[in-house]
Amino acid sequence: MDRHILHVDCNKFYASVECSLDPSLRDKPVVVGGHEKSRHGIVLTKNELAARHSIITGETLWSARRKCPDLITVPPHFSLYAKYSRMVRNILLEYTPLVEPFGLDESWMDVTDALRPPQEIAEEIRTRIREELGITVSIGVSFNKTFAKLGSDYKKPDAVTVFSRENYRELVWPLSVNELIYVGHSTAEKLADRFLYTIGDVAKASPSLLQSLLGKWGPALHAIANGNDNQPVIPCEESAEAQSISNGMTTPRDLTDNRDAQRVITVLSESVGRRLREQQLCGKTVELHLRDNRLVTHTYRITLDYTIQSTSDIAKEAYTLFCSVYHWQHPLRSITIGISGLDSDDTPCQLDMTESAERDKRERLDKAVDGLRERFGDTCIRRAILLEDPDLTGFSPYEEHTVHPVGFSGKTDEIGGKT
Repeated sequence: MDRHILHVDCNKFYASVECSLDPSLRDKPVVVGGHEKSRHGIVLTKNELAARHSIITGETLWSARRKCPDLITVPPHFSLYAKYSRMVRNILLEYTPLVEPFGLDESWMDVTDALRPPQEIAEEIRTRIREELGITVSIGVSFNKTFAKLGSDYKKPDAVTVFSRENYRELVWPLSVNELIYVGHSTAEKLADRFLYTIGDVAKASPSLLQSLLGKWGPALHAIANGNDNQPVIPCEESAEAQSISNGMTTPRDLTDNRDAQRVITVLSESVGRRLREQQLCGKTVELHLRDNRLVTHTYRITLDYTIQSTSDIAKEAYTLFCSVYHWQHPLRSITIGISGLDSDDTPCQLDMTESAERDKRERLDKAVDGLRERFGDTCIRRAILLEDPDLTGFSPYEEHTVHPVGFSGKTDEIGGKT
């Protein structure tokens, strides 16, 4: 029997919350934007009226104002968005305990065991959230998670879309392959080289061809395009455990060479490593998110044969990955470093006679430095590379910087990975 999966996506979430709390904004074009003086002056989200002026998420506020002179800009209030996210989730939990968060503003639900049709449940949820919270959601209904998410994106705002066994070939297959949450820019380019542009093109392609293009991910993508996605909905209490540790920064100036990038990667690795050690975690997968000065984001990852925790190891692996994938076609505006594939740092692992011992020394040294910083402040000990350009690296991302909570896009390029 097919499952009944819903994907609930809050429309223009940050802006919708702001307009819900301040009725005077509801009939005006509004964007939620960052702090321009610290180069975070970009559009985080916009309401429907602002979207009509072709304002897009990620563009600069000055560019948005040029498109819409009457634009109203409000600063982000993340604690409020987290509160609304919890209220939305509480409504969903009234229908099933199988609710899986996907960032602040999205969730999957499995209502297979419900006594009512899934579309009826979706319509009721959509109405309740609008009437009780003053924001709107779009909901996709399908027999798997991937198509349910496609459904929530298919028709916006305040809508329900059903992708069934009977209609998915007609409705899903004509969509661009980029619409799949697992397909990033690099994967889409590889597929386009073989004239595979739509989800239907991938569904009808030979699995062996896809494997030759994408490795083991090729047959998996073929299965997903044909509706064979068996991923379960993971309930809140099971998905609450951290999946990754990351920190990012919008730099005070554009980065223009490898040394600039190495400095920023090092200061971010300090924060990520310290947070891993505090939570007694280590990880195998290094993630690198780069945004250039055109506001185009590039995401890469590599999975190692061993887990890492020390700042030096994180910085080394992240910088090696950076040098292998980025060749300065454009200056960079921001960098984020992350470690995923997490495990407890006391989990037994296979050791070798040399490098494992050296990694252990680096980790013990880092823990000693963490203790000093806890007592005397974060700047009591600094790596020499961070003293070369104080304007660029003279801050503590651990103490001062917060990565804005955003929904996971899934647009990653795997570099030598084993996931």
